[in-house]
Amino acid sequence: MGTAVAATGVSYRYGDHVAVDDLNLTVEKGEFFAILGPNGAGKTTFLNMLMTVTRPQSGRVTIMGHDVVTDTTEVRRALGVVFQDPALDDRLTARENLDIHAVLYALPRKERGNVVDRALKWAELDHVQSRAVRTFSGGMKRRLELARALMHKPSLLLLDEPTIGLDPQGRRHLWERITSLREQGMTVVMSTHNLIEAESCHRVAIIDKGRLIATGAPAALIAELGSSTASLEDVFIAHTGKQLFDDSATGRDGMMSFARQGGEFTR
Repeated sequence: MGTAVAATGVSYRYGDHVAVDDLNLTVEKGEFFAILGPNGAGKTTFLNMLMTVTRPQSGRVTIMGHDVVTDTTEVRRALGVVFQDPALDDRLTARENLDIHAVLYALPRKERGNVVDRALKWAELDHVQSRAVRTFSGGMKRRLELARALMHKPSLLLLDEPTIGLDPQGRRHLWERITSLREQGMTVVMSTHNLIEAESCHRVAIIDKGRLIATGAPAALIAELGSSTASLEDVFIAHTGKQLFDDSATGRDGMMSFARQGGEFTR
């Protein structure tokens, strides 16, 4: 299918601190890929490179064949991004937030209204489109951000801790939409602290101290431990000597029924 993300010999320092250290990583088109790592592991710095916010100090990163340094415009056209912290103007309505981004994405004027309509319906927010975003729950805001990130039909979706801080219902509703995108073949790269979510990915990469220390399908990484009771958490501890906490995570019971339904977002 081809390569969506390729990082070769990538490094970045903040003074004496090495944030990313000779990182080599690939994500194939159509993959649902998770990046795991403790706080300070270099995940955010690497994601910022993918977003063209931070330039690698050495090495090379490409998105859909475009260099993040020399082909910044093409990379940004290929990306949809949902940030960890909300990036909505909560003084505006849901529709107004999407209207603004339809302009920023340079969608044709005659198509913008229909694209926004479909985005609101896909996020199940069409009935509250005239409400100020500040009145929305965390889950509603996340769905709006996800719909916004998809308006220009990106090739790659980047999710930075997409469900952190959400209650179980908000997580479930958001995950239903992410799962639907996965089934449609969208390439998704997700940073997460939630190991249950990571177990549903095609592959995971474990990063610690800026280096890639393990990558593979969750089941394969678990099998390498040789224990019938092992989990992805055990894999993470075995490779890093640390635990990975998600303060907002819930238990496995009642967590994320990975819904196999939901609409499409198409123009």
